[in-house]
Amino acid sequence: MLNHIVLMGRLTRDPELRRTGSGIAVASFSLAVDRDFGGNRETGEKETDFIDIVAWRSTAEFVSKYFSKGRMAVVSGRLQIRPWTDKEGNKRRSAEVVADNIYFGDSKRDNQDGGFGGSQSFGGQSYGGGQSFGGQGSYSAPAAPQQPPPASDFAMLEDDDSELPF
Repeated sequence: MLNHIVLMGRLTRDPELRRTGSGIAVASFSLAVDRDFGGNRETGEKETDFIDIVAWRSTAEFVSKYFSKGRMAVVSGRLQIRPWTDKEGNKRRSAEVVADNIYFGDSKRDNQDGGFGGSQSFGGQSYGGGQSFGGQGSYSAPAAPQQPPPASDFAMLEDDDSELPF
């Protein structure tokens, strides 16, 4: 069986960090995720889903410290359906994503305008022990002065393929 979900969207509110009775950190927030299809063809507007996210322990502390409303996030985790009873005694169910890993979906520089403008990119930064998304990271280190390599490090290779095993 497999229950794995990856979402990319913007936080609709600041993460709310709480602690359980035994002191375990838990953070909850919501992501606004655009659908790839659907929406209004005339205006070009896409439909958006608002998905509840729950993070535990160090991941909860991380998201509450470094993320805020409007920040782009990539969340990797599992879908959980939680039953509960409302005030009238009716049985209800809520769907939420329990986050295993949370990644930056933008750079801090991209988010300075409040997060709802600027460029969007998958960040190379990550947290939670997973691999970061990207190949086109949103962070570029300042270019170091380019110096040609020393002449002694260069050696010509022979075109002798006879020793290759294939």
